[in-house]
Amino acid sequence: MRRRWDAARVAVVLMAILVAGAARAEVEEPTPRSDLAIPDAARPGPGFDVESATQAYLATLGDADRARSDAYFEGGYWLPLVGLLYDLAVVALLLELGISRRLRDLGERAVRWRFVQSTIYGAALVVVAAVLELPLAFWVGFVREHAYGLSNLTAGAWAVVQVKGLGASLVLAPPAVAVVHAVVRRRAGRWWIPATATAMVFLVIGLVITPVFLAPVFNDYRPLRPGPVRDAIVSMVRANGIDAEDVYWFDASKQTKRISANVSGALGTTRISLNDNLLREASLPEIEAVVGHELGHDVLHHIGKMVLQLALLMAAGFAVSQHVYARLLRWRGLRWGLRDGGDIAGLPLVALLISAWFVVMTPALNTIVRTAESEADLFGLNAAREPHAFASVAVKLASYRKLAPTALEEAIFYDHPSGVPRVRMAMTWFREHPDAGAGGTRASPP
Repeated sequence: MRRRWDAARVAVVLMAILVAGAARAEVEEPTPRSDLAIPDAARPGPGFDVESATQAYLATLGDADRARSDAYFEGGYWLPLVGLLYDLAVVALLLELGISRRLRDLGERAVRWRFVQSTIYGAALVVVAAVLELPLAFWVGFVREHAYGLSNLTAGAWAVVQVKGLGASLVLAPPAVAVVHAVVRRRAGRWWIPATATAMVFLVIGLVITPVFLAPVFNDYRPLRPGPVRDAIVSMVRANGIDAEDVYWFDASKQTKRISANVSGALGTTRISLNDNLLREASLPEIEAVVGHELGHDVLHHIGKMVLQLALLMAAGFAVSQHVYARLLRWRGLRWGLRDGGDIAGLPLVALLISAWFVVMTPALNTIVRTAESEADLFGLNAAREPHAFASVAVKLASYRKLAPTALEEAIFYDHPSGVPRVRMAMTWFREHPDAGAGGTRASPP
């Protein structure tokens, strides 16, 4: 009885935190800056040169800021490998110490219905894995972000975010685990095909529910008030035939210093969201440039295309994982207490194998995303017609993304184009449209 009461209290606390995350504090909408600085070498004229203009924009980032950005991004090259090795240690603990097996047995002792057994296992695994992963999560998400001046979170606020994430995971992950396990159990000999299909269904569901139900747990979303910013965005939306006039802003500054915007959702939940850092630190032309890029993803159907491409990568990953898992099961299955290929206690090992697959596939996955981002860049230039604003934003993004990597670095580690090709694209576009955008009329000197 005492254990049931403790579990109930934990559930109540989690729900209270989730509700608090959705509570609406009185926060005033930020006002965009009124100026857009254009370097002299980038201004229109008979002597305009794309490369000189590009270098002039790159030079607006100070040496100290550039060095810090380079160090931060280059350090991130190792994070996927570090994360994979850490996950390997976690999975070793779960299997070698029999933790995963005991969690499975816990579910089997609690109820007789297999689906509920799998759900209980999934919930228990989410909690145990969150605790074991906490040291790495704290170093990556708090210590490292503060070391480079990118986070606004206190330790307490960071902990609240983690608890909210855990609460969301406890709501969504256990049923998903149970469904996938039911599919795998029926096709234990060749589970990679139905597992891929099931995973992609959950991915699409996630795209639909995230902007409406998940994002507001972590940030306060408010409709953008009528005015020049909203008018400019809605005008672009209508001009490009997009069925999404819901425009929101959210309080990302309580967590990060990054600027961002997104077009999120699917199947009727599509909405445009701008973070308050963007509204506060960018001018109206820069906001238009950013939103134009984001609209490009919708018009060019990037979400659907990338879901299909990801499905192919995931199918291959599941197939390889099934093959390797079968071999490891024969080698170590009895030691780990795994009964067969469909035993849910083997889930941590399958997850590790999938993670390893995507680490190996990092260049392929990044190329898929980077190609879509480059297409959206060009769309945004044509939609917003703000080449100088686009170039300025590309430099601003260098606060956490190396501005000028080598070709090899960009091919392997970048899921967005780096700053140099983005600025050069904007200046090439401007050469062909010298009267477009700020061009001097709405801009201040550097």
